[in-house]
Amino acid sequence: MKTLRERCSAIEMLLVDVDGVLTAGDIIYGSPEVEIKQFYVRDGSGLHLWHLAGKRTGLITGRNSPVVQRRAAELGISLVVQGASEKLPAYQDMLAQAGVGDEAICYIGDDVPDVPPLRRCGLAVAVADACPEVRAVAHYITQAPGGRGAVRETIEWILRCQGRWPEFV
Repeated sequence: MKTLRERCSAIEMLLVDVDGVLTAGDIIYGSPEVEIKQFYVRDGSGLHLWHLAGKRTGLITGRNSPVVQRRAAELGISLVVQGASEKLPAYQDMLAQAGVGDEAICYIGDDVPDVPPLRRCGLAVAVADACPEVRAVAHYITQAPGGRGAVRETIEWILRCQGRWPEFV
């Protein structure tokens, strides 16, 4: 059984759910063409630091939304899979594209569709307000809820475990 520090030492890539992880999970419809999502700026700045550390990120979401593609572009995330009703195939495709194994992946999730990739990855993270099934398979549960700093917390925690955090302070 690996310790959390051992799991963190191997992480090179984050795979992140969107609704409920990068956002609080609220979806606001302004009209049939307008969908509004709120992103937390510190999660974005954490992802910027993650990329400065030479790490990679992918987004996997069950929904389709132009705003997700826009946010990914702003954050420099090119690996994005939307409309993934089953997340494990999207997870496996991303690993193949990136040329990494399960042990190098930290997956952050909040709901039942995230359970299959959480069971496979090297470091399974549940946001604080994740459903019980996700919390049960997680190696780490954040203090912050989804959409309010859980991604930033995870990034800081991994970089601290890897001895890299002082580079960014």
